[in-house]
Amino acid sequence: MSERILYYVLFERHLKIFLIRLFNNMKKINAALVHDWLVSMRGGEKVLEVLCELYPDATLFTLLHNKGKLSSAIERMNIKTTFIDKLPYKKERYRNYLPLFPYAIESVDFSEFDLIISSSHAVAKGAKPKEGALHICYCHTPMRYIWEMYDDYFGKDKAGFLTRTAVSFFAPYLRRWDVRTSSRVNHYIANSFNVAGRIKKYYNREADVIYPPVDTSRFYVSEKSDNYFLIVSALVPYKKVEIAVEAFNRIGEKLIIVGSGPETVKLKSISGSNIEFLGWCSDNELAEIYAGCRALIFPGVEDFGIVPLEAMACGKPVIAFGKGGALETVIDKGENPTGIFFYEQTADALIKAVNNFDDEKFNHQKIREHALKFDRTIFKGKLKEYIEGKIENHF
Repeated sequence: MSERILYYVLFERHLKIFLIRLFNNMKKINAALVHDWLVSMRGGEKVLEVLCELYPDATLFTLLHNKGKLSSAIERMNIKTTFIDKLPYKKERYRNYLPLFPYAIESVDFSEFDLIISSSHAVAKGAKPKEGALHICYCHTPMRYIWEMYDDYFGKDKAGFLTRTAVSFFAPYLRRWDVRTSSRVNHYIANSFNVAGRIKKYYNREADVIYPPVDTSRFYVSEKSDNYFLIVSALVPYKKVEIAVEAFNRIGEKLIIVGSGPETVKLKSISGSNIEFLGWCSDNELAEIYAGCRALIFPGVEDFGIVPLEAMACGKPVIAFGKGGALETVIDKGENPTGIFFYEQTADALIKAVNNFDDEKFNHQKIREHALKFDRTIFKGKLKEYIEGKIENHF
């Protein structure tokens, strides 16, 4: 091929790309954001917050909304809820309506939207797009309640007889629905390779991985220690906070627990005087609490786990159960470790890890540098580029 012909081929190709982008910029793409529920600012909501910043004119759909519990970027959106939002006790006991969630999300009419971006760990990915629409799902995990963590939520020692009986009746239907509706998504983004594996296992779909955002600017490197260990967690069964409570009851070290949830009363009742519960704290308070700890305790299996990276953004190491998302964020080997693992999810294993923990092994500045690789600005840029690329190819 002569240089002149090659020039014209390249020119034509670039002109085509330019015209496609120009057309897409001129064409008004009506976008909808879909999130399972809006009750607090946790990891999933941090992802949603970025989506709201990228698409401030989108309509935000959710099963229910406890007003005033989310960031301003989310609260100022045009938020539409389902009938779940009108049911009794929905503020605290919304999970009891789990069997109704598929019907609720399918009752929403998305026929006016060209683009659906769902942020899903339950049923948001089941939104029904119109023909020709583009549906991108940021999947925090396939519905954990009915898959790998069913026993953590509904085992004999986790739920009452009536709840267990009701859920066992509905669980097969929920699993079938979850698999069947996975085809409504054009492209999956997983929050970790851990979750990408689950998407492949349950949905037989491939997923691209974009790690979720960590707002490292909220934290600063701290070399001080007020001689306590720390847990920051929702107090729900699968977080396995009871393992840490048992361990610290036995070793007597000070443990501060930030967070609340259905297990709060039970955990307080079995905790010794060396364990302090603070509930949820403001961002500024949490930054100071991270800064004063010796290390973060992370006893559960997480899809990804933003909390360990928040601790690391303060230069604090992590003592984590060696499974799930922690394996993608915590480094326990090499010249610059960011934490240590224990590999049995028991109080005995955690006690051994705490007793073997050596503050002198860790470089606070190097730990923060590792956390910066997961910064919010990096996430926002990658997500924007990914979505724009899919839009360009689709329309």
